[in-house]
Amino acid sequence: MAELFPLAEELSCSICLEPFKEPVTTPCGHNFCRLCLDETWIVQGPPYRCPQCRTVYQARPQLHKNTVLCAVVEQFLQAEQARMLADDWSPPARSAASSSATEVACDHCLKEVAVKTCLVCMASFCQEHLRPHFDSPAFQDHPLQPPVRDLRRRKCPQHNRLRELFCPEHSECICHVCLVEHKTCSPTPLSQASADLENRLRHKLTIMYSHISGATRALEDVRAKQQGVQDSMKRKMEQLRQEYMEMRAVIDSAETSSMRKLKEEEKRVYGKLDSIYQVLVKKKNEMQNLKGEVELALAKGDEFEFLEKAAKLQGMSTKPVYIPKVDPDYELIKGIYQGALDLKNELKRSLKQLQEKKVEEPPSPGDMGDHSTESTTKHRPKKTQQEKKTKKAPAAASSTPSSSSSNKFPTFVAPGQSMEFKTTVPDATPKDNTSQPNSTALKAKILENFLAKSRAELLEYSVKVIFDYNTAHNKVALSDNYTTAFVADGLQQYRSHPQRFTYCSQVLGLHCYKKGIHYWEVELQKNNFCGVGICYGSMERQGPESRLGRNANSWCVEWFNNKISAWHNNVEKTLPSTKATRVGVLLSCDHGFVIFFAVTEKVYVMYKYKVDFTEALYPAFWVFSSGTTLSICSSSK
Repeated sequence: MAELFPLAEELSCSICLEPFKEPVTTPCGHNFCRLCLDETWIVQGPPYRCPQCRTVYQARPQLHKNTVLCAVVEQFLQAEQARMLADDWSPPARSAASSSATEVACDHCLKEVAVKTCLVCMASFCQEHLRPHFDSPAFQDHPLQPPVRDLRRRKCPQHNRLRELFCPEHSECICHVCLVEHKTCSPTPLSQASADLENRLRHKLTIMYSHISGATRALEDVRAKQQGVQDSMKRKMEQLRQEYMEMRAVIDSAETSSMRKLKEEEKRVYGKLDSIYQVLVKKKNEMQNLKGEVELALAKGDEFEFLEKAAKLQGMSTKPVYIPKVDPDYELIKGIYQGALDLKNELKRSLKQLQEKKVEEPPSPGDMGDHSTESTTKHRPKKTQQEKKTKKAPAAASSTPSSSSSNKFPTFVAPGQSMEFKTTVPDATPKDNTSQPNSTALKAKILENFLAKSRAELLEYSVKVIFDYNTAHNKVALSDNYTTAFVADGLQQYRSHPQRFTYCSQVLGLHCYKKGIHYWEVELQKNNFCGVGICYGSMERQGPESRLGRNANSWCVEWFNNKISAWHNNVEKTLPSTKATRVGVLLSCDHGFVIFFAVTEKVYVMYKYKVDFTEALYPAFWVFSSGTTLSICSSSK
């Protein structure tokens, strides 16, 4: 009956995950239990949505019972029940009462075991005290029966008679006098009612066992699918991360080259205009001096002195100021900008082509990422001649000087890299070993690029860091909206939390970083006995191994008195001393490195780590001695 399991999924309500009970069908064609759908729409309110496809209905649809589906579900449940009966499992039998439990004490002497119960006296008697019921004619019409246990609870509280019948309509035990009130009911003896209910419970237990077995198989199937999806997506994401990292490197290189050319052109034009400005200032001063001398000569009353001075002044040149034309190389600027536009349009075109591409046979979760290179190449669409020409155009343009034509690319690409972008999905096969050196060289080049950036360029990647209250050690006090941490005079009354440090006076940042490039700066008010770094969220919170840099899950720069060291995995690297009181941290999750900068008017590299990070990373801080204070700097400072 294994083939019934897929049918069980189709005949189950997607809300309660159980077989349909009074199934109804929505206008969009999906089936649900009437009660489940009613409760969902009552909570949801208008407009109403289909729980499965999210189709919107402004007015609540009129729902009718799906009789065909109801019959199918009934047949399925009967088949499941028959299958369970065919299995070795059977419902447990009712346990018989033990002999000691059936013994009833004599109500007269309270010592001997009763042998009979009188339904008129409503008492149980032993052999000795039962004798009057046999000897005396007064007791001859008293019916006797085997001892009844707990007779007081078995008696009808209304008529003081033994309850020997069961009313299924009211689910209660009744006596013979109660039959008057239960004329329309169908009472049965207790033994028969007990047997009937026992059979029904056995049937219900069988169905429950079937449902539990189906749920167990469903859980195993879902868990297997989850694991398969997780594994395949992990491989895919790693491949995509590598591809996008290479594309980002190409774009970063193109941006750096373009910005450098524009800055060089700006410097050239600005320098020329500055020289012209200085000449104009000199000319203006000369003309103002000449103007003053002319005004002074006109004020002289002596004709001899006036003629002598005026003749001299008349011979001086008073030519108007000439401003040479100095303009930026607009062809160069236009070529650079056009190259950026072409690059953007090429990316858009490639992304649009990927979105419009339809996959004929989507791979199953277990097969994703395991295709051979040959099969991947086979299903890749062939490029037309026009596409090939379009692909080659940017590369050809990049080799031509940008000033020669405004329609050609400037030299964007880094040495050894091509401007051609792939328009197909990356191969699912793992890259061979020949691609690894290129990836390592690419990461090294990106690291060198960031090592050479100025502080203004680093601040473009700045993020807002605040301390996480739940991780702070009881000696660490937080202030200024959780942006300042210092060693308190007494213990803080923090509530217990599994993420709180209990051994070292440390605190983590509130937000973690899984991808991208992030930069933040920390001001050291008293730069001794403190540390700044990063760590995984899985780093220990207790014991000596929870200290920053003393384990494999953290990286930091530490001040210990006047000594500065870099720590990771309990390995120390002594660093040159610096007078800087501000530390900058640049974290690149995608490219796998973290750089610590000493920040003054410029930035100086203190130390760098190259790591293939495997978990999300948190900013981490250590303060030890009294008076030590760490403050997160805002990006505007």
